[in-house]
Amino acid sequence: MGNIDSATLIVIVLTVGTSLLGFSNREIFERLKFNVNDILRYNQWDRLITSALLHGDWMHLLFNMLTLYFFSDVVISTLGRNIYILIYIAAILCGNLLSLWMHKKNSYYSAIGASGGVSGILFASIALYPHLELIILPIPIPIPGWLFGVGYIAYSIYAMKKMQDNIGHEAHLGGATIGLLLAIAIQPRTLEYNGLYIAIMCIPLLVLAYLAYKEKK
Repeated sequence: MGNIDSATLIVIVLTVGTSLLGFSNREIFERLKFNVNDILRYNQWDRLITSALLHGDWMHLLFNMLTLYFFSDVVISTLGRNIYILIYIAAILCGNLLSLWMHKKNSYYSAIGASGGVSGILFASIALYPHLELIILPIPIPIPGWLFGVGYIAYSIYAMKKMQDNIGHEAHLGGATIGLLLAIAIQPRTLEYNGLYIAIMCIPLLVLAYLAYKEKK
């Protein structure tokens, strides 16, 4: 891989710096994190963005920043730096808005991490290049991006419905969906070349939409 793009570098430096500050300063951590009560009751909507600058520990931070580092160049080289920033911020916002909608009755719900934005960049990359190979530990062989995308979305939906862990699957799912859709909207010819793989990745999302429709009836 060549030199890191300036946009990626700025995002990583800002996220790492704020996360380190949050590790040592609880007051800043509490003010920046995603919290349903503070957003809805006190109109602190900036938390939808600032929460992406915080992480729970070094492993959480390292995993997100490494993933962002490896896939940012794919989006930047194909769509440009401005679109990369647009996708990253939109994925963070939409992921957190989905979290807010899912947990609006739970005023104590809190979350942190850049996973929504990172998922957006990852899935924009997969939409553009569905045969992009990923290695997911502990699986020792490369997995085509589109196949990983199907599994990732399906698992995120399953885990979101179960709500049995402490992971913000809603943010992951919302970010991934926006990354996928924006890549297609910005470069429509993607559907011409990769339409089949994108359609397969959208199947779990259609199932989720159907389940949501049934629950509202």
